Amino acid sequence: MLFNTVSRSLHDVGLAAWFGGTLANAVALNPAAAQAGSPSATGAVANAGWDRWTPVNAAAIGAHLIGSVGQLLDNTDRLAAQQGVATMSMVKTGVTAAALAATGYSRMLGRKISQHHAVPASDGTTPAASTPPELATAQKQLAALQWAIPALTGALVVISAFAGEQQRPGNVLSGITRRLAG
Repeated sequence: MLFNTVSRSLHDVGLAAWFGGTLANAVALNPAAAQAGSPSATGAVANAGWDRWTPVNAAAIGAHLIGSVGQLLDNTDRLAAQQGVATMSMVKTGVTAAALAATGYSRMLGRKISQHHAVPASDGTTPAASTPPELATAQKQLAALQWAIPALTGALVVISAFAGEQQRPGNVLSGITRRLAG
């Protein structure tokens, strides 16, 4: 029971931080950076905020992944016996992989911009007229990714809620019965 509690906690707290932090940065940090007073200060503020968030986000993702593996190990019997659990698990794995890919690509773009520290910007993801073209392209890609990551991690929250519903005793019995009948 302790193993399951720890793995669920790592899974849920890690996912909550990954989702909430990226959403907060998209909603608050990126637009608020525009208040810095000049295009180069805007870029510096956005870079500083994202650079501070990166290690926390990495820890959150790590916790989520460790917790996910723990949950998978704890539910191997249900995975094999209960209809629908394997499909949910595959969907969840696919969405997790997409969220990881989007997060990794976002970090690669962010690192490219951050290396220049005070890249001119209108806000955290919108280039200014004076932004170098290769960095402007990266900022435009980040503008889309800042919403894609919370959308993907939000989908993981929903899938996790569905997975929890699958564990209700009535749903377990129904799923096993359907598996045996099919």
